[in-house]
Amino acid sequence: MSKNEKMLWALSACALVLLFLMSSTNLIIKEKKVEIHPISVIIEDSNDDFYGNFRKGMDKAALEYHADISFITLYERNDQEQQLELVNREIKDGAKAVILTPVNERETIRALDRTSLNSPLVVLGSQVPNEIVVANVAVDGYEMGEKLGNAVAAHEPRENPVYLFTDGLEYGLNLRVYDGVRTVLEQAGFTCTLVERQDGDTYRGVIEETVYPGSGRAAIVALDTPSLGEAAQILEDSSVYHQYITGLYGVGGTTALLNQLDQGIIRGLVTYNRYDEGYLSVERAVEAIEGSRQREQILLDSYYIEKPQLRDKQYEKMLYPMD
Repeated sequence: MSKNEKMLWALSACALVLLFLMSSTNLIIKEKKVEIHPISVIIEDSNDDFYGNFRKGMDKAALEYHADISFITLYERNDQEQQLELVNREIKDGAKAVILTPVNERETIRALDRTSLNSPLVVLGSQVPNEIVVANVAVDGYEMGEKLGNAVAAHEPRENPVYLFTDGLEYGLNLRVYDGVRTVLEQAGFTCTLVERQDGDTYRGVIEETVYPGSGRAAIVALDTPSLGEAAQILEDSSVYHQYITGLYGVGGTTALLNQLDQGIIRGLVTYNRYDEGYLSVERAVEAIEGSRQREQILLDSYYIEKPQLRDKQYEKMLYPMD
C-alpha cells in the first residue's frame, strides 16, 4: 500500500470518528423535543363501564397529540362546589387545560364569570358561554328527549302512565331531556309523572306500586344514565315487575345497558358517540394549549336504538369501538 493510500485511509477513519462524535453530541442530528401537554379531566364516577368508550377516545387522542391525561373523580356525585374547587386546584398544580362535564350548568356559568383561570377549559355536554371555554363538545338534550318520547308514543298505550326517573333536573342535560320527553308525550295524550331520586328506595318504591291490585301498568323513561341503570337492575332482579312495567326507556350507552337492551329488559335507549366525545375534547384542548384553536361549538348526533340495531353495522363502531 502506497504512502498516499495510507494517508487516505487514515483521513477516512478520522472523518468517521469525527462524524460519530458530532452526531452523538447532537451537533449534527438534533432530535426534536416532544412537548407533553398535561390535561386534567374531572369526572363524576371512576366506573370504567360508564366512561369506557369516552376513555378510549381520549387515550387515542392523547397518543396522537402527546397529551398526559389525568382523571380526577369527584368525592361525591353531583357536587358542584367541589368540581369548581378541583378545576382551580388542577390548574394551580400545572394542568395546561381542564376538561369537565358541569354538574350544574347555570352554577358553572355563574362561577366562571366570577373566576379568572390561567388555563383553557373544554366543556362537555353543556353549552357554557365564557371566554375561558375554548370548546363545547355537546349533544342536544331536548332532541334526545324528543326521540325517547316518540318511541314511547309508538309503543305504549296512552292510558298507561309514564314515570320519568331522574337523579335531579338540575344536573347535566336532565332538564333538557325532560322537556323534550314531556312535550312529546303530553301532546300525544300521555300522563307523565316526574320522579326525582331521593334515596336508594325511590325507584323501587314506584315500581312496586304498580304491582298493587288496581294500580295498572306503566312505562318508565330514565332521563339520565345512572337512573336507567338502577331501574334496569330492579327489573332484572325480579321477573314479576315485567308484567306491570310495559317498557323501560332511557339515556345511556354503557356495556351493561347494552347487554340489558339485548336481554329485553330495556326497550330502547338514546345514546351518542362517546368515543368521539373523548377524542375531540383532548384534540381541542391540545390545540388551545398550542394557541391554534378559536372558540368552537361541536354538536354530536344522538341515536335512538332498540335491540335489532345492536347488530347494525351503522352503530357497531360507535357502541363497541376498538382500543
